[in-house]
Amino acid sequence: MEEVKQESKLFVGERKVVVPGELLARGIDFLPGKGAYKENGEIRSNILGLVKIKEHLISVIPLAGVYVPIPNDRVIGEIKDVQITSWLVDINSPYIGYLSLAEAVEEFVDLSRKDITEYFDVGDVIYAKIQRVTKKKDVQLTMKDRMCRKLHGGNIVRITPAKVPRLIGKNGSMIEMIKNKTGCQIIVGQNGLVWINGGRESLAAKAVMMVERESHVDGLTNRISEMLDKEIKGDKE
Repeated sequence: MEEVKQESKLFVGERKVVVPGELLARGIDFLPGKGAYKENGEIRSNILGLVKIKEHLISVIPLAGVYVPIPNDRVIGEIKDVQITSWLVDINSPYIGYLSLAEAVEEFVDLSRKDITEYFDVGDVIYAKIQRVTKKKDVQLTMKDRMCRKLHGGNIVRITPAKVPRLIGKNGSMIEMIKNKTGCQIIVGQNGLVWINGGRESLAAKAVMMVERESHVDGLTNRISEMLDKEIKGDKE
């Protein structure tokens, strides 16, 4: 008897949240990537995560430690693409940020006379606010907030988004202490990106990464304060 070829079929869409064991695709036309496995001709998720489809390769990006956008969060992002009346922004998330011209600038812009790259161009780093997240996880950003602006110079340090509250500290105590001792401007995005500029940048970055590693340790603020004092004293000697 001739064997019947199993029809290939995709059961999920790009960026869908799936759970371990969930059926993603069936048939020989699909291959499992990271976070997925194939068994009896079926591709299933190995983890809780977001589906990523590239041609015939199906992967699952783990949600643990990933930034999931929430309205009113302030985030640091990098302009990745310039469109006719908008920008696409990498916000350190599986979801891309969308910044429209209307939410980026206050004045009327005559597009026949002005290139919007005069405001933001590819590679620019911005501090923006999440205005809205749709059911399809389209993330709409706005610059219409007194804190939002383009960030010039400086360096970006990445930490786990869940560690952001620890870095900020109670009533801003931790981050203010690091700012004061290092003389740096520091902006912390809820998405786990930290912008550091001026002063002792490398020392501030060291303190930020110490929070990342030792966030569970009691008395961390004092430990970091002592580390900063010791480093600064050593530089002066």
